[in-house]
Amino acid sequence: MNKLTATRPELIAELKALVLEATEKQAPQGGLADDEVLFGPDTRLALDSLDALQVSMAIQERYGVRLTDSKETRRALSCISHLADYLLAKPTP
Repeated sequence: MNKLTATRPELIAELKALVLEATEKQAPQGGLADDEVLFGPDTRLALDSLDALQVSMAIQERYGVRLTDSKETRRALSCISHLADYLLAKPTP
């Protein structure tokens, strides 16, 4: 398990790779924007609830942060930028 020691820009880059790897998706043309919406049928990645579970498990494994099913978690998973801020606000295990 990696402790969260990255700077915000480094964390954002790590999270983009983690989300794509966990969901087995290719980066969209032009790359994934920090504030791009990740979930929903009209998004470029079109991630669904199963993808959210896979991302949550990857985050728990890598950073030791457990994402529970809550409004806060749904907001955190809405885009890479929100996810980075969420993780940075959590105490490191």
